[in-house]
Formats: sequence, C-alpha cells, structure tokens
Amino acid sequence: MAAPGFTVGAFILLLHINSVANYPNGKVPNSCGGMVPNHGHTPCTDPKHNVSVSQMTFTSGDQVKVTLSGPEFRGFLLEARDAEALSGPPVGSFTLIDSQESQILTCEDVQGFAVSHTSRYKKAEVQVYWNAPNNAPNHIQFLVTVVENYKTYWVKIPSPVISQPNAPPFITPEATAAPLPTLPSVSHLTKSFSASDCGNKKFCVRSPLNCDPEKEHACVFLSFTREDQSVMVEMSGPSKGYLSFAFSHDRWMGNDDAYMCIHEGQTVHIQPSHLTGRSHPVMDSRDTLEDMAWRLEDGVMQCSFRRNITLPGVKNRFDLNTSYYMFLADGAADDGRIYKHSQQPLITYEKHDVTDHPKNVGGSRSFFLLKAHGALMFVAWMTTVSIGVIIARFFKPVWSKTLFGESTWFQVHRMLMLTTSVLTGIAFILPFIYRGGWSRVSISPTGFFVYIHFDVKGDCCFIYIFCLINIVAAMFLGMDLPGLNLPSSWKTYAMTGFLAWHVGTEIILEIHAYRLSRKVEILDDARIQIFESFTVDEAEGHVFKKAVLAIYVCGNVTFLIIFLSAINHL
Repeated sequence: MAAPGFTVGAFILLLHINSVANYPNGKVPNSCGGMVPNHGHTPCTDPKHNVSVSQMTFTSGDQVKVTLSGPEFRGFLLEARDAEALSGPPVGSFTLIDSQESQILTCEDVQGFAVSHTSRYKKAEVQVYWNAPNNAPNHIQFLVTVVENYKTYWVKIPSPVISQPNAPPFITPEATAAPLPTLPSVSHLTKSFSASDCGNKKFCVRSPLNCDPEKEHACVFLSFTREDQSVMVEMSGPSKGYLSFAFSHDRWMGNDDAYMCIHEGQTVHIQPSHLTGRSHPVMDSRDTLEDMAWRLEDGVMQCSFRRNITLPGVKNRFDLNTSYYMFLADGAADDGRIYKHSQQPLITYEKHDVTDHPKNVGGSRSFFLLKAHGALMFVAWMTTVSIGVIIARFFKPVWSKTLFGESTWFQVHRMLMLTTSVLTGIAFILPFIYRGGWSRVSISPTGFFVYIHFDVKGDCCFIYIFCLINIVAAMFLGMDLPGLNLPSSWKTYAMTGFLAWHVGTEIILEIHAYRLSRKVEILDDARIQIFESFTVDEAEGHVFKKAVLAIYVCGNVTFLIIFLSAINHL
C-alpha cells in the first residue's frame, strides 16, 4: 500500500507583547551623574546600608576592595569620587568579584567608571575592587545609591575617605553631597473636568467622540487649553493604576514625549517621562510642570498640569506648537511601579497642533488594516478550514460522484482550502503594509496555519492531532493581537464555545459513522470481503450527515458574525 502523502504550508503572524520593568538589569548609565533613580519619588534620608573599604590608604595601581552591605536590597549604583569635589566626575575604574550580582557601567563614555546590579533579585552584600588610577586625587570617597523597592531608595550613601600616603589631612567640605531633590507641590481638584468648552476654548481628544467626563465615568478625555505662552492639560479616564498620554511623530511607540498620572495609595503622582522604544518609560524631572492637581472618585482618575509651549534646553520635552499624533493609554500600577498598558492605546487619526485652533477630535485603538487582517483570519479559520476538514473526513461516501474529473467531496474540500490559503496570505501581508515593513520588536513567529491533504487512507491520527493543536493555539494567540483589541471579557469564552462546537460536531459524526458501519451487511466469500454498495441505512446516514453539516455551517456563521461585529465596533 502506498505511503500517505501530505502537503504542509506555513504562515507566520502575531504581534509581540512586550513586558515592562524598570531597569531590573541595572543598565542605568543615564543616572551616573546625579546617581538618582528615575523613579519620580523623594529619596529616603536615613541610610540603612554601609559602605566599607579594605584599606584607608592607597597608591596608584592599588586595588581597594569595596563592600556594600545591609538589609536586603534590589538595586545599587556605586562610584568613586574626589572627596574634595563630590559633584565632579567618577574617578578610577572597577573590577568585578562576582559578575552574577554586579556589572561594569560606562559613564561619560568611560568604561568601568561605575558598578550596578545585574538583576532585581534581593541581595544583602556586594563586593568589588576599585582600581586606583595614576592621576588619582589625594582623597577618594565612594558613593552608592541603594534601591530597596520602587519608592524606597537612598542616594549617595558615603563611605569612609581613603587617602594617598603623603596627602595633606582631609578637611570635610561644608556639603559632601548635592541637596536631595524636592518635588513640586500638587493640589487636589475639587470638581470634575467638563467637555463644554471642547472645540471652543479647548482642544479635546475624546473616546467615545462626544463623551463628557463630567457625566460619563467611561469617558476617556484629554484637553489642552492655551493660555498665553503655556498650555493647561487635563486628562481623565477610568483607571485604578495609571493614565498616560504621549506626543509622537508617528503611530509607533518610541522617541515620544509622555506624561503619566500614577495612582499611589490615596494620591496621584504626576510625572513627565520619555519613551525610548517599546520599553518602560524613563521618568524625567517634574520641574517643567506647574499647577499640578488630581482627583480620584468612583474609579475615575483625573489630573491636570501646566507647562510652557516651548522649553529651550530641556531634553526630551517637545515644543507644543507642532503637530503630533497623540497616544492615550492606561494600565496597572503597584506601589508606584507601572506595567504595560492593559489595552491598545487610543491613537488620533492624524497629527494635530494643540496650540492651534481648538478642535474636538477622536481616535481609534484599531486601524482599518488590522481590522481587515482580523476579519480575513476569522473567515479563514472559523469557516473555510473547519468546514473543509469536516468534508474531507466524513463526506467521501456522501459525495463520491465525480465533478470535473475528481470526486465531488474533494473538489469542495480543495476549493475551501485554496480559499483559506488566499485569505491567510492576504491577511499575512496586511500588518506589514500597516507597519511599513518588518518590525523586529512587534512581530514574532508564534502562530501558523497547516493544511493537510491525504491522498490515500492511512493511520494519520498523530499528524491530525498535532495540526489541530497548532491551529487551536494560533486561534487563541491571534485573538490577543493588540491591534484587534477584542473585548477580553468574552473573547476567550466565545472562542472556547466555537472549539466545543467544532469538536462536538466531529464527535457526533464519528459516533454516527461507527454505528453505521456496524449495520452494514458483510458477506464473506473465499476470504474476500464484499460490502453492500448502498443500503437503506447508508441512505439515511447520508441524510443525517447533510443535516449535521447544515447545522454546523449555520453555527460557524453565527460565531463568525459575533467576532466580525466585535472587530467592526472597535
């Protein structure tokens, strides 16, 4: 008997979901100068950790062991400074003792100027060697910033001063460290924002388009009111974690000017930041913001602030008198630490200048090409593939007559599978058109379609089950495509219902086929089995299969309409 043959075609698609964390890998060269973490909180003033040294004197070329110890901590940043000029640049270089817990950093384009952690796992002690340079100053002091958690950290904890043998006595400067940063004052809003001036005095971004945060808790609201050379910003929306918006030159996350309102305990922390890619936002100084205020009520977060239209010399802040796309996002926050936004950000349809004429604009969490991609994939996976599989497995004896030189069942099966290939191919291309090419950070090969055609009978259960598992995985992963933004509350249940519908239909047809085979009369003549060609039982069985197929197709179309309706209303 000939070996079974099959044809396999694979198509790859799914947006990558990138998790976020706030520098757990210790790569913080931007903090080398001030040694202050970009957490947006006030540092603690009473250090609990100790920095000790292996010797009190040193000469050029010496290695001094430096030990940081104390209660368990997650992160640190260690530098050596001229004890008589602690605000100056780092001095010397470091050599690691345990590369699993610490790593060398490049500060001011010099490798080895600082040492930091390699992971956020708790540690109680870290040891490194400091290498004294040839041109070392007379007195050296080590400074360390220790991070216990996102809100609890200490900046520039000093070590004992070590000196060269012939150096004059060290005299403690009046100030051994820069004063701790202070945060601008924040007030409490007494009433909700209103959309009454949108399009008249305010430039507003709203979703739904004409919603009013004063009347609708679900209203996502962002407004800009120009006042001479500054802009007053108001943001409102349902969130228990954080709300944020960003100005962007394009529709992709990265190199953006962002602003966040973060729920912390019973208050809201307002924080400017910037995005360097599809990663955790980098927190910036709040000195550029004025008149900050916030309000929490009935699960709705509201915050406002004022900033100048232009901020010359301030890095990462965009001039507001230029057109940008605007992103609005929300997500979870824990103890001031933010996590990836819970759904696809709302993005304005086009660029706008918020200082120009007041407008009332909207946005979308899903663009047409991504909707078309999802619709084509649902048509392919929920109709043509599933119906084609049912026909190939159970309708060979029902539609055995020839049509254009092939059995009718095979012609129908082949037409459905070719349609699936075309739909999947088009759907595969659409995200590349939307993105404008291949994006290494947003597309990953996590799902694929497999089509199998068996030329002859054979034991192919393993192959069928393998393919079915991959198809099911691709379907569930495809629903999480951020651009589709399907309602998370029901999509899993709806897809589970569809799979139960398909598997249940197959089980019914399998049981029916088994019972029918038991009724067929088998004659035995000279050890040759002869099957009666067509019996009353077979005729009734064919009618039953056709009825099941009709009901199955109606059910599939119903599930398809449900998903397409969800996509169309995004």
